[in-house]
Amino acid sequence: MSAVEVVHYLLTALFAAAAVRALRQGVLTRTRFCRSRVDQLLHAAMALAMAVMPWSWGGALPELPQSVFFAAAAVWFPLTAVKSGQERQLSATARRLPYAVGMAAMTWMSHRTAGHSHQTMAAGVPTAHQAMGLGHFMGESKADNIVTGVLALYLLTCSLRSLTRDMPTLHATTETADNSTSLKGVCNRFWDGATAMGTAVMLLMPH
Repeated sequence: MSAVEVVHYLLTALFAAAAVRALRQGVLTRTRFCRSRVDQLLHAAMALAMAVMPWSWGGALPELPQSVFFAAAAVWFPLTAVKSGQERQLSATARRLPYAVGMAAMTWMSHRTAGHSHQTMAAGVPTAHQAMGLGHFMGESKADNIVTGVLALYLLTCSLRSLTRDMPTLHATTETADNSTSLKGVCNRFWDGATAMGTAVMLLMPH
């Protein structure tokens, strides 16, 4: 088993577990907020798609419906940031921005995978057009690398922030009166950080 396959198995396990957790919270948890249910179902859909993406048969998923769905999901999170009039728009949007960027990264990966397949199909173009095609491809490749790098850097930053935020206070969680709430927050931040890290790795891996 190669190192790439090991990473693929780890990513599949991570996103499969994240999908189960999101489905459980979105379907089984009783909540009066419709937004929370939609959030969790969107997370579950993204995690399921990410779980199969590392494998060759994952490319069988149609690209256009994926791109449209996850682009709409990326817009959903900032548009529904404010739950009440007492919440500030800027702070609420900033809190949900990592989820929107994660959905945008999913849209970008599905688009990039389709672009690579189109390049493979066009590998046999006539020699007269190869120079023009090569220049166009190099220009697109540079732009693709910039977009991929920006998305991956942002997700890595969010991941490290979520995963390290509670480290200095983990020993004190059992001493607080709202122990269950604190542990729930720690758990939520762990999964946010882990899935953001996995998404960044998926962005940087070749497809």
